[in-house]
Amino acid sequence: MDEENDEGNIEYKYLLEPVSPEKAQKLVTQLRYRLDEGHGEAFYVLGLMDDGRPIGLSHEKMEKSISNLRMLAQEAGASCRIIKMAKGQHGEIAEIYLRYIKGFLPIELTIALLGNVDAGKSTLKGVLVTGRLDDGNGGAMASVARYIHEIKMRRTSAISTHILGFDEEGDCINEYIQPYNEAEIYLKSSKIISLVDLAGHDKYLKTTLRGIMGSVPDYVILVASLNGGPVGSFREHLGLAIALKVPVILVLTKVDTAPREVADRNYREIMRLLKTPGIDKIPFQINDDIDASLAAKNMSSGRVTPVFFVSNKNGYGLQDLKFFLNLLPKRRDWASLAQLPFMMYVDEVFDVTGVGTVVSGLVEAGAMLVGEEMMVGPDTTGNFVTFRVISVHKNRMPIDRAVAGQYITLGMGRIKRDVIRRGMVIVRSTTVVKPVYLFKSEVKILHHPTMISVGYEPVIQFRTVKEVVKVVDAAPPILRSGDTGYITFKLKYAPAVINVGDTFVFREGSARGLGLVSQIIN
Repeated sequence: MDEENDEGNIEYKYLLEPVSPEKAQKLVTQLRYRLDEGHGEAFYVLGLMDDGRPIGLSHEKMEKSISNLRMLAQEAGASCRIIKMAKGQHGEIAEIYLRYIKGFLPIELTIALLGNVDAGKSTLKGVLVTGRLDDGNGGAMASVARYIHEIKMRRTSAISTHILGFDEEGDCINEYIQPYNEAEIYLKSSKIISLVDLAGHDKYLKTTLRGIMGSVPDYVILVASLNGGPVGSFREHLGLAIALKVPVILVLTKVDTAPREVADRNYREIMRLLKTPGIDKIPFQINDDIDASLAAKNMSSGRVTPVFFVSNKNGYGLQDLKFFLNLLPKRRDWASLAQLPFMMYVDEVFDVTGVGTVVSGLVEAGAMLVGEEMMVGPDTTGNFVTFRVISVHKNRMPIDRAVAGQYITLGMGRIKRDVIRRGMVIVRSTTVVKPVYLFKSEVKILHHPTMISVGYEPVIQFRTVKEVVKVVDAAPPILRSGDTGYITFKLKYAPAVINVGDTFVFREGSARGLGLVSQIIN
């Protein structure tokens, strides 16, 4: 193995013997450091030298080392779980997974489900969050659908989020809470995976773009069926994940129904696609817990793509997938972002009887208390409106404080519903944001049937902002499919809060492009 890195959440220990209280306290401090580096999760490898040599320990010494590690973890407020045992040069090597025992807030991460229509995304999510296998007649999909027409058509058309919870020992909470109860799962879990199901049909592309850009996912689960292969929107969704630099997890469904020859052909085509220049992924087929553990630890590189084969009808591969999801590390340091001024993009707006206007969205920075005075905007003139927060809910539970990384619903009281629109931001002070009309960006034209030049008017999608923009300058002056260049856009109808470094998608008909904001002009 590689030499031990002083940073990160992986620690090598050749031997853990009983030590003095002073030495034990230093080891506890070191353990907490590794846990904090992993945002609450860490891996200890026993029997391994700091230079990576797999020496190994005798069975008796290994048992004592594991026992001592459990005592240190207990002192640090963490749980231990043996992931795997292996043979070293002269004895045993053990890999131990540690996680902070649930305190006030569980460890949370977000995964978006992408893939072509009929690949089985909603069915997969339904099976995971309800703990019940699909009946082959759309039962799992119906359990997580938002609208009647989705059940009738067997097609997701809206953004739908459900949670998958794990306790300190890594057991899936959802399997024991029947029927699905979001609040109870949240309360009993030490780790929460928010699964954001997005539409696979091209007709709902704008909704899918809003979902993946508005939820800011840690990872993407790209779903394809073995009897369908990489068809429809599969390639476009893969390209979107690559462009947004979100690590990809590949789940191949319907292993129980796909004919062998068809499954083999589609599998080879998907593997070829993952390895093509520009995508350059390393597919890693998961066959057991050891493979899942290795893949989870290497997900942060962004290149490794774990490949799972599952059946939502007979349960094949689902336990390996759950085991992997339990070990997945967080990618975003929300604790650092919580120290910044508060900001949240409005995702959805509701008018709730007895409550008034309610909005939902992801808290992107800072923290906020119920009862605080906040501001929302910009409106079409660039102004902000002041309001008081009357309530905040997360996972259907009332909370007093919202922090960065949480997707919440927020009661705005008497402020009128028609004043608020999707894409506005909520801030404590307007000094931290600036409404933008004109900005310059570096762009990549993914596809356009003709050419892009000054005067072209696509729709821009950034976070939850969706606005018509106009090309007012371009270099080179004409851009075609595959070209890169610089475009100055002007928002046509209303300003938005956009910052240098923000990634966005622009589209018009079948045309697609990606952009990176390089300069704010006004």
